[in-house]
Amino acid sequence: MSLAHPPVDTADMAAPRDAGTGPDGLPDDPVLVDVRDATMTLGGRTIWSHVTAQIGAGEFVAILGPNGVGKSSLLKAILGLVPLASGEIRLLDRPPGQANHEIGYLPQRRSFDPSLRIRGRDVVRLGVDGDRWGFPLPGRRSRAAAARVDDLIGLVGAGAYADRPIGQLSGGEQQRLLIAQALARKPRLLMLDEPLDSLDLPNQAAVAALIGGICRQEGVAVTIVAHDVNPILAYLDRVIYLGQGGAASGTPAEVITSATLTALYGTPIEVLAASDGRLVVVGQPEAPAHHTDRHGNGRP
Repeated sequence: MSLAHPPVDTADMAAPRDAGTGPDGLPDDPVLVDVRDATMTLGGRTIWSHVTAQIGAGEFVAILGPNGVGKSSLLKAILGLVPLASGEIRLLDRPPGQANHEIGYLPQRRSFDPSLRIRGRDVVRLGVDGDRWGFPLPGRRSRAAAARVDDLIGLVGAGAYADRPIGQLSGGEQQRLLIAQALARKPRLLMLDEPLDSLDLPNQAAVAALIGGICRQEGVAVTIVAHDVNPILAYLDRVIYLGQGGAASGTPAEVITSATLTALYGTPIEVLAASDGRLVVVGQPEAPAHHTDRHGNGRP
């Protein structure tokens, strides 16, 4: 585990999984994202600082922290959409922004307008050929794109509603189709910004299981910004936990502990395990391991 500003003793903790080397001399687990002592400032204010973390091929990694700590900003910094004040980020061994064609990205969103008539299938198709101007022309390329859309819809289990207008679908159904869109170009890394945030608890669990299955079955690394760790806890390889000026990275068992979070925030925090395995974080500030319904009783 790595923890920066403030430090804690990590001598007895397992180190993050680095790239190994197989018998052919090629990396077994190449590092896709390498964040080194990174600091971000916006409007003269430090959002987060001294963040050091790695994301390996095929890993499921969560970016956690309370509201306003800059979780989405870290995702955008990895993509090269916002600059660092100091430190370095390498994405697929290149500077941020130079390898985004190999990344599937799903930004934060609100639900589609109920009057929107575009079909779910067409939303997925935009991920395949939406960067090309005009209507798709008949031919081999169009048939291949249609087959790819069918495969993606099957992958996310959306076959029963993919031909319905996207605005008439539930939040969970919409999210499945948007995940399919982000997977259209067969990315090596899928980056999801709060994909569970507008869903009720059953749909959070279902979409979390879907994302975890894609990570394992397709060999796609997943980085997810989350407010509540519990729906995804069973699938995570490691977490990046942002705090007040500092950060910790490592496995969930290493990072989401009373000692680590107390050191990170400089105030007493206790991590409790409920009988059903869910984590509850007691103390200030608000922590992502404790679920709160911030969206009311909207559509599932």
